Amino acid sequence: MPDRRPSRASAARAATAPPPGHEPRSCVVCGRTIGWRAKWARSWDQVRYCSDGCRGRGLQPVDTALEESLLDLLGRRAATATVCPSEAARAVGGADEAAWRPLMEPARMAARRLVARGEAEITQGGQVVDPSTAKGPVRVRRAR
Repeated sequence: MPDRRPSRASAARAATAPPPGHEPRSCVVCGRTIGWRAKWARSWDQVRYCSDGCRGRGLQPVDTALEESLLDLLGRRAATATVCPSEAARAVGGADEAAWRPLMEPARMAARRLVARGEAEITQGGQVVDPSTAKGPVRVRRAR
């Protein structure tokens, strides 16, 4: 008879879901979903960052510029159109690849923050995906 115990992966996901009464939240810097930790039970309302790296980096002016660029690019296109985060990176960093290439991960972070606020969706192959776990090329579209 097959073993009916939950897999380690499903057990890990269950452990990171906030208990009832505690809404899931997104990191204010990278936009990823913050996993629940029991040590945050009393201070869950004050948790803003997913990691020490995000806490140390904080939001910078370039992050706001990338969000605005994504929204501007989406605003200039058809309602069903998508944009690549690299388009926002090029708009903010300039045409020189050495200037915009380092902005790629911040552009993806900006897209995730827009998703967390309900202003956009991230897609892969035309399907909406979880921005916290998406790997590879993504597109950004207006929220539907």
